[in-house]
Amino acid sequence: MKVDKHLFRALAQFWNPAYSCFTFGKVDLVPTIEEYITLLRCSRFLVNSSYSRAVNMPTFLKKLMNITGMSEQWVAARIKQKGDSKCIPWKSLKDLILAHPNTKRVDVFALSIYGLVVFPKALGHVDEAVIDLFD
Repeated sequence: MKVDKHLFRALAQFWNPAYSCFTFGKVDLVPTIEEYITLLRCSRFLVNSSYSRAVNMPTFLKKLMNITGMSEQWVAARIKQKGDSKCIPWKSLKDLILAHPNTKRVDVFALSIYGLVVFPKALGHVDEAVIDLFD
């Protein structure tokens, strides 16, 4: 990788090793990976590294199937669109817990708590982001 030595020296003057950030006067800045890529003039980054999302991530539907233990048809019929994200109604999860004692009841109950109490977004629904976190 070709690095601009002058730019690197300039950046090093502002690096604060105690806080692992750049300090400009009284302002601390912590660049994102994308900003480091731009600063270092690196044209690409490694896929599947700690700073990037895996290419073959399971879909929302697949994650719900895994957590609930239900079929693709069951899950697909219950997925709703709320605003800019997908979600599943709490009522569907509640009915699943009550009607199917052989499924992963504890996982579904824990997912419900995450979605309704810890990270609520859509009233009465468990959001896709919560499923990502829970999964």
